[in-house]
Amino acid sequence: MIRPIIAANWKMHKTIPEAVSFAKQLKEEFPEPGNVDIVIAPPFTALSSVMEVLKDSPIHISAQNMHWGEKGACTGEISATMLVDAGCGFVIIGHSERRTLFGETGGMLNKKIHAALKSGLTPIFCMGETLEERESGATFRIIRKQIKEGLNNITSDDIRRVALAYEPIWAIGTGKTATPLQAQEAHRFIRETIATDLEYAHASETVIIYGGSVNPENTGSLMDQPDINGALVGGASLDFGPFADIIKISER
Repeated sequence: MIRPIIAANWKMHKTIPEAVSFAKQLKEEFPEPGNVDIVIAPPFTALSSVMEVLKDSPIHISAQNMHWGEKGACTGEISATMLVDAGCGFVIIGHSERRTLFGETGGMLNKKIHAALKSGLTPIFCMGETLEERESGATFRIIRKQIKEGLNNITSDDIRRVALAYEPIWAIGTGKTATPLQAQEAHRFIRETIATDLEYAHASETVIIYGGSVNPENTGSLMDQPDINGALVGGASLDFGPFADIIKISER
């Protein structure tokens, strides 16, 4: 049975005191393991402080990005080893903002996924299409390309250690959300693609979550879909109340 993931991506938000305050509230509200895995992705500056708050709780910590190298002359970058040292169990890889704003390619993301797995991190590998690509009927072609590039040479055993995230770029931070049917269609395609094109034996066990203007109002209808196993929450994760509501709705 797939265990859903509800992940908060804070992006470039929250100072250390703000992140710690949020983490304390989350720990108090969800002191015991529930029916979903709760993951929060603070900015790099707050990782260690948040880890100190959550180290005795069931809540997991994720980084928002990483470099594929173990160490070296890569000014401004963070390695998987450093993230593990800071208390991370997850790392977001391939978010559309990394692809569009920072030019990260499928080959780069593939190296990151390999490095994350080698260090024991669970990658949350993101994929999705632009509005233009959707309107031109290229959604599935784009998703298949991103899957093949990002998961190149990832073994069937390792795919069970990767969470996939479908995040249509046109729905991120826009207030627009894919309808439950549109999201389910894409999630089903992702599951079928890793089963057929990449011949992964454990595709039915793979966690696939949805990201794109998720909020308490649409969480229930999204989670009702058979191939949607959680959410990657952006704006609605910045305030404790809405994020807590999303978790509670997902646990029902």
